[in-house]
Amino acid sequence: MQRTPVNPWTWSLNVGYNQAEIIQGANRQLNCAGQTAVDANGAPQHIDDMRSQIALALDNLEAVLKGADMDLSNITRLNIYATDVDEAMKHFDIFGARFGPVKASPPMTLLGVTRLAIPGLMFEIEATAAD
Repeated sequence: MQRTPVNPWTWSLNVGYNQAEIIQGANRQLNCAGQTAVDANGAPQHIDDMRSQIALALDNLEAVLKGADMDLSNITRLNIYATDVDEAMKHFDIFGARFGPVKASPPMTLLGVTRLAIPGLMFEIEATAAD
């Protein structure tokens, strides 16, 4: 798979994502459901701790990707939902720590929502991936 970034402006690169990417030569596409900070039984974890919820949601996303023989470098799009956008943005260094080593800057959208499906959760991440 070949990825070509499209960035008519460079400001988003400072936040860690491309405005768009052209994906060529992909064989498979994986559409992931929203991943949150839940354990293997679906029980919410880290209530009132945005940083830990983000980290666990990313762990869970990586587990789904691994189940499809993929990793974070395969992600072509992220949709992120947070009950407190300002608090989520304080912890976006986690994304740099995870995506930086695999040299991925997928296009993303961050939306503020009043609540998520499971009470107590503050952060959810959906992904599309390809290889």
